Amino acid sequence: MVAVRGNIDKGAWASKLPLTAMAEAGSTLIYVLHDLAQLDLDPVAAQFNVVVSGHSHKPGHTERNGVMYLNPGSAGPRRFNLPITVARLDLRTRPCRVEFIDLS
Repeated sequence: MVAVRGNIDKGAWASKLPLTAMAEAGSTLIYVLHDLAQLDLDPVAAQFNVVVSGHSHKPGHTERNGVMYLNPGSAGPRRFNLPITVARLDLRTRPCRVEFIDLS
């Protein structure tokens, strides 16, 4: 599991979480951050295949320049009338396939 600190994560427990993280699954490089607006690197140049962020809590995914941008939604309490979701990535294909799982 990879976790990063969000904008309302406060306290001693939260200070232990990084603002960004990287995960490697086979040949797939994944960059994780809370708010996509704070992305401060070029995922293509850094050779990331997937960028995961979640600030808006709105599930969705797009592809730009060969990089998948994924927001899995939120698995916590319902916010903003959005569904309660997580995402599952199938990394065996290129581009990766994503499945959203509704937990509500």
